[in-house]
Order: sequence, then C-alpha cells, then structure tokens
Amino acid sequence: MTQTSRWTRRVLLSSFAAVFAFAFAPSDTFAQSSKPLRIGQTLALTGPLAQTGIVHKTVGDIFIADLNKSGGLLGRKVEWLVLDDQSKPDVARTLYERLITVDKVDLIMGPYATANILAAIGVAQRYKKVIIHNTMGIPSLATYDWQFNALLSGPEPNKSLPNLFFGAYASVKPLTSVTIVTSKFPSAKFTMDGARDVAKERGIAVKDYMEYDFGNREYGPIAARVKAADSDALFVGALGVEGNQLIEAMNKLDYKPRNALYLFPSPSIATVAGAEGALSQTNLENAEPYLSNPTIAKFAKEFHDKAVAANLPYPFIDSQAGFAFESWEVLVAAVKATKSVDDKKLADWLKTNDVETSLGKRNFRGAHNTNDTDLTHIRQIQNKEFVTVWPIDKRTPGAKIIVK
Repeated sequence: MTQTSRWTRRVLLSSFAAVFAFAFAPSDTFAQSSKPLRIGQTLALTGPLAQTGIVHKTVGDIFIADLNKSGGLLGRKVEWLVLDDQSKPDVARTLYERLITVDKVDLIMGPYATANILAAIGVAQRYKKVIIHNTMGIPSLATYDWQFNALLSGPEPNKSLPNLFFGAYASVKPLTSVTIVTSKFPSAKFTMDGARDVAKERGIAVKDYMEYDFGNREYGPIAARVKAADSDALFVGALGVEGNQLIEAMNKLDYKPRNALYLFPSPSIATVAGAEGALSQTNLENAEPYLSNPTIAKFAKEFHDKAVAANLPYPFIDSQAGFAFESWEVLVAAVKATKSVDDKKLADWLKTNDVETSLGKRNFRGAHNTNDTDLTHIRQIQNKEFVTVWPIDKRTPGAKIIVK
C-alpha cells in the first residue's frame, strides 16, 4: 500500500468515526427531549378530604398513563409527582415550594379543595407558575393572574348554584322552607351563605342555619336540630364524608329529610342508607348522556377497573372524577397548542382561547379566570347510583327529578 493510499484510508476512517459520533452522540436537543416532562401536584390522600382526594389521584394515574401511551407531551414522557398534603393548607404550601424549587417540575396542577388551592396559588404566584385547579369554590379570592379555575360553576357560585338547585326543585314542587347546615370550610360556607340569601329572595323560609368545624365527627346534635326543624329540604355544605356522617346521625334518630342536597360530597354517599333522593352538583356521571362520548366511555371503564382494584366505596366516575379529568385536558390542550411549557405562553393562550374538552367547550373569560357562564348540572341518587336530572337537556334518559 502506498503512503498516499494509507493517508487516504486514515482520512476516510477518521471522517467515518466523526460522522458516527455526531449521528449517535446525544445532542443538546435530543438530551433535553429525552428527559421526562415533570408535572407536580399535591392531593389530600390522608385526612378529612382523603376519600375525595383519592378519586382525583385515580383520575391522574389513568390520564397520565394514557397520555404516555399516546406519545406523552412535546415528544417527552410525562412524569407525575403527586404528594400527600394531608388535607392541610400549610402542608400543601410547603410541598408546592418543594415541587418547584427542589423537584424542579416543569408544570404544576392545583390540589383538591379551596383552602389548599389558595395556599398553592400563593406559591405559584411567587415563582410565576401557571396553576390550573378544579375545586376552587370562592373564585373571587384567587387574584393571581396566572391561575385558571376549571370548576364549572362560573364566577359567582354562591348565587348561580343555589338558584340552580332551587330552580330544579321548583320545576316539580317549589320549596317553602329549608334548613341549612354547613362546614366552616371556606367554599362550603360561602356557597351556603349564598343559599340562605337566595332562599330569602325566593320567599323560602330558612328555618334553621347551623355551622360546624371542618373535620367534625360528632353530628348527633346537628341531626337533632335538623329533625326538629323538619323543613321541606335540607341543604348541607358538606365536603367528603361529612355528608355520609350526618346521614348516619339522622338515621340513628329515625329521621330522613323529605328532600336533601349535599354540596361537595364523597361519591360514596350514594351507597349510604338514607341518602336516596339527595341532590348535588355534577358535570360527569356513569350514565348517559355522558357515556355516549367515546373518550368518556373509555375513561369510565378504566376508572371502574382501577377503583374496584383499589376497593374504592363508589367505583364509578362522578363529578369529582369529571373535575379532575377536565383540568388535565385543559393543561394538555394548552401545552400542545403553544408547543411549550413556558408559563407565560400557556397563560396567554388560556386567556384568549376556548378549550375543547370531553365535557364541552370551556373558556376562562369570566371574572377571576373562570368560565363566563355556569355549566353545572344536577344529579340525584336513585337506586344507589347517581343520575343527572337537571337541566332537562342533560338528563339521563328516562330519569326525572324526584321531589317530595
């Protein structure tokens, strides 16, 4: 072999090695895209709100698994870091600090329940992070410009929800009196105070009004007063299993309200003896017309299978599952539309665009970044399951509201 041939051969081998190294060594872009896209959230997995928090956790597990099966987000696998805030706002505040500063998540989602959401919003504002949440019952308290309220009850739920409930009853038989019982939990008390005002405006007598501390476990005295008032309807600003516990206390007195409403109950309330006929708000149930949507039908089956395996008391999709599912859809829509996890880009897009979700078109053009109208539906426990009864165009086929 001549010297020139040997030189040519060395050049070719060096060039090949360089090309090989360039082709297969990870560039900055590839290395970045191979890192998981991390989303951080806290949920009430223990404490008074745990039975509902676990529903939100189940939804998140399903949604993230399906999202990753379809390719993740922006070509990256999604990693969900969910921490237990123990139903305590101060714990939620600390954990969101950790998620942002220590875990360095790309995006955050809001926790369950108003007090914890407010704590998380404060942290999001400090670090200029977008935060989407779905159970914030006092929209006016959320003044941060990059928080987005995915709850369906619009900017003034203290007015719109009571009017919706009283209107549903009036479609069959107007109420003449009501007893109101509420947790002092901020959003529950806010809405029930509104119910007291709306009742008076409608000429409905408020025969008794009672408050109890959040996390209360002794409902015997409250049940006795409810029985003594014996109003046409009982309105309860209950969260989680509080409604279950009040029903059990009334059962011990052999008393069942003629009509009853539980504001934010655990889904398991449907299975409690004495709860038949109770109303609450919703945007999703394991029934038509929701199940005609293929995405919801698939989600309903996945949720049922996972809930049965986890031994959840009510293993079906319901309003809480709907709140969680829709908020994940909102976040994914914003990321896909902007092709970014930049918080400012996401906030700008959410403020100016409608969001198509499996539960209908949403926007954040209402006051305090809420939907500009109340899209809430009403459900009723019938045969130990929830069916939608109001408004008429959202009724489960064959169902109708039962008023006594």
